[in-house]
Amino acid sequence: MAGPRRSRLGNASVKIALIGHLKYALGEPFAGGLEMHTHLLTRTLQARGHDVTLFAAEGTDARLRPVEVCPPTGDFCGDPVRDAAIEPNEQAAYERIMDAVERGGFDVVHNNSLHALPLARSGRVPAPVITVLHTPPFDSLVEGVNAARPDMVYAAVSRALTRQWRGIIDGPHIVSNGIDLSAFAARTSGEPEIDAFWSGRIVPEKGPHLAIDAARRAGLPIAFAGPRHNAAYWEREIAPRLGPGVTYLGHLAQPELARRLRSARAALVTPRWEEPFGLVVAEALACGTPVAGFRRGALPDILNDACGRLAAADDVDDLARALTEAVGLDRRACRHRAQTLFDAEAMTDRYEALYTEMLSAPVPVPPRLGRVAGLAGS
Repeated sequence: MAGPRRSRLGNASVKIALIGHLKYALGEPFAGGLEMHTHLLTRTLQARGHDVTLFAAEGTDARLRPVEVCPPTGDFCGDPVRDAAIEPNEQAAYERIMDAVERGGFDVVHNNSLHALPLARSGRVPAPVITVLHTPPFDSLVEGVNAARPDMVYAAVSRALTRQWRGIIDGPHIVSNGIDLSAFAARTSGEPEIDAFWSGRIVPEKGPHLAIDAARRAGLPIAFAGPRHNAAYWEREIAPRLGPGVTYLGHLAQPELARRLRSARAALVTPRWEEPFGLVVAEALACGTPVAGFRRGALPDILNDACGRLAAADDVDDLARALTEAVGLDRRACRHRAQTLFDAEAMTDRYEALYTEMLSAPVPVPPRLGRVAGLAGS
């Protein structure tokens, strides 16, 4: 990562509580986009001199100096016995986090979780709070929003996501996710080694089986990578498609993922839901790699005709057409798009600007709290 940009808060070091979600540890290889985003935001804020306390699952990158609150709660998704125990354990972990946040003397609280409890208890926090929306509305999160403090600041990661929250939250700020452009550098020479490449969590909602089918119909070999989070889906949809021209590369750490993206003629992105952002699109463009994807969620906002082609949702034939067209697009235009829209430093500038607004606004006095044990080290 390049040297840190100077904080937009001047010489002020702000004490920030950053509440991560607890499904997976925040470290390499990243389980998904939210883990990568939270890790990057934490280290960028810390590099700018801020005192950031990250609340996260056990196994999180020790360089971030996290407060680890529980084992990852998503590692056993799909196991009915473990799933039944996850919610009470996760609820208790967020209770401990909020106990620590309420007594931690923080200047700003940045809620990056997907859980209702930090929202519901936000009225007891003696500091301004921002909640970033990373997903479309779901019942428990909407209940949290309805119970949140009236001065809660909301941000959404794309225009598409603000439309999905319309009628629930009016006018959230839009802060696009950023990536480390130095980590995802563009290929400047040499021929592509991979024709088509797909990366992400190997789960039904990400649709890698459709990417494989589209590449085959386009007559292009495909390599794919990511964590196998759903064993039944792998056995049903992925394993039967393996063979000549289809290569699984495993769960790659960021340096190797970037190398593979750089070496691809095109990247496939196949969400089967209304993808709120799609960090893999930003990563591919930063590497100078054109994208072929489904016209869903934020993808139409992220891509333009210079760096990508979109296909009708779930239409494999149309995706094969988009892939065939994408491989001929200008790689320099792809990199320029990423530099313009997805710089992590610019993303952090935007969050710092919001912190400045929050710190200048009056904060309601929270109710008096009884003595509750907090987290160790808080």
